[in-house]
Amino acid sequence: MRVDVVTAVHAQYARYLPAAWASLRAQSHPEWSWLVQIDGPDAAAVREVLAACGAAADRRVSVRAHGTPEGPGTARNIALGRSGAPLVQNLDADDELEPPALAVLVRALAADARLGFAVGRARDLTENGELREFTLPLPAGTLRRGALLAAWDRDPDGRLPVHPAGVMWRRALLVELGGWSALGYMEDTGTLIPASAWADGVLVGSPTLRYRKHAGQRSSTPDFDGGGVQKALIRERAALLAARPRW
Repeated sequence: MRVDVVTAVHAQYARYLPAAWASLRAQSHPEWSWLVQIDGPDAAAVREVLAACGAAADRRVSVRAHGTPEGPGTARNIALGRSGAPLVQNLDADDELEPPALAVLVRALAADARLGFAVGRARDLTENGELREFTLPLPAGTLRRGALLAAWDRDPDGRLPVHPAGVMWRRALLVELGGWSALGYMEDTGTLIPASAWADGVLVGSPTLRYRKHAGQRSSTPDFDGGGVQKALIRERAALLAARPRW
């Protein structure tokens, strides 16, 4: 089953693209395309990096720019409009996919057409190259509607039970949701939690994402959740979707 991998990137993060590209070339699943959407005015700098690492010359890679800084949610949605594969995998510009990630997630979705998304474990990738493992509060297997929201609410520190940046989506579900949400710094959470209240998903048991930790990432911004207002909006949207018939 074909997968479109979507990456939003601005010039400041272009330096991470060779590592993201290397992780794609290492995938055991052969049917993928990479849709890179350049956010902001300095597209030339991003294109230079992609050319230098060889990605620009690969027929599986499609690079577009929209010229203005719109943020990752909007940039991803522009790329989503260019996609045509039945499955869509997000890959942030500063992250990497584990080598079996696409194969494992595709296999999990192919096993049950009722599942709307698949996600695996994320390992933190530190600046010194160390990979840090984490134990998840949920077992591998089907994620019934509402399971992710309930686990999020149970966590005393408000941590999500899975990393929302590494989700593989059925394109149909993602489009019905309106694409990624327009929340500041929480576009992944604002998409995954409401989606998981509407559709069943699946958690695979293996690591699928290497989440790079560095000083410049947006989630390190103080009060990045908007003082709780955005989380309240996410929960409200999830409750409304939970009241609808199953996707």
